[in-house]
Amino acid sequence: MTDSVTRPRARGADKRRRLTAAATKVLHEQGVERTTLADIARAADVPVGNVYYYFKTKDELVQAALAEHTAHLDELTAGLDRLPDPRDRLKGLVEAWMGGRDVAARYGCPTGTLAAELDKRADGVLDVEAGRVIRRLLDWAERQFRELGRPDPDRLAVTLVAGYQGMSLLANALRDPEIMTGEGTRLIRWLDTLPAPPSAPRQA
Repeated sequence: MTDSVTRPRARGADKRRRLTAAATKVLHEQGVERTTLADIARAADVPVGNVYYYFKTKDELVQAALAEHTAHLDELTAGLDRLPDPRDRLKGLVEAWMGGRDVAARYGCPTGTLAAELDKRADGVLDVEAGRVIRRLLDWAERQFRELGRPDPDRLAVTLVAGYQGMSLLANALRDPEIMTGEGTRLIRWLDTLPAPPSAPRQA
């Protein structure tokens, strides 16, 4: 009896995961307006009629894709948080961006391009959710700069993330992944120029 209940639930959860992963990929590659539920079903290898069981509208799939972006960001930053030095964490973030240079050159920043497209819609709901993902990244970067003892961690976080968005946009517009490499290297050099926090005075 247990297996007869558990197996269908597991298959349903697997289909939902596949649809979410497919939506994240296809929406990044094609944009929201050009993407249909049939496109996502095809990419997930799920019958299109089954999509409506899990997601009633395309907007629900967009929401699921944004949740996937958040989960990916959290996974990335959790790994970086294991590094003891906040400067190394920030540099590791930039290196991760550089590692995605080919995808960025072809399709742009996954979250940034989605946020820009959703901002053009009148409903003012999904664009706010996309903005939350970017705010999450800014907040993480701000914490690293604060640990470095910088007096302006919020401004430095904006400078870093704006640098990423800019190099992703240019790499995509010019179809040139080397822009990501060159600008990413520049960001790492910039991080290296930031002075370390003063050492705590030794106890007598």
